[in-house]
Amino acid sequence: MAEDDVDFAIAAYRDEGVWQLAELHASLADDIDDLLNALKRFPSDVGVLALVSVSDEFFVIVRAIGSKVRLLLSDVTAVTDWPLASGVADILDVPDPEDDDDPQPAGDLDILSDLGMQAMELGVLCDDPELYPDEVLSNVARRLGFGDDFEALVG
Repeated sequence: MAEDDVDFAIAAYRDEGVWQLAELHASLADDIDDLLNALKRFPSDVGVLALVSVSDEFFVIVRAIGSKVRLLLSDVTAVTDWPLASGVADILDVPDPEDDDDPQPAGDLDILSDLGMQAMELGVLCDDPELYPDEVLSNVARRLGFGDDFEALVG
């Protein structure tokens, strides 16, 4: 995947109760293992989030809490075209989609529930065909309380 295919990759973590954001290098979106390794450097009392948007096609939310990892892939049909989506699906043990499968999320829709965003809310955003991945992640950031910082970083 070319680096210009990555719309953005951001780490979000709380330090002493305040959300902090850091831009991640786009090359980390090539491989889920590289992305997970990059998250280890960030401290957080609630786990570190990675919010990755790829080519206006799909997004991935990763939550690493110590050695525990939770994942959400917005569109399982992205598995056939994108290494990041394929890597996430492999970890989730999601079978490859069929050619006629509809876009649907895979993974943990409850990934952010203890931070204030319930699975149903996240599912509704994932299912909205009018929203681009960056718009969904912007909604997530606002709901979790770091929307202004997110917008400032993503532009």
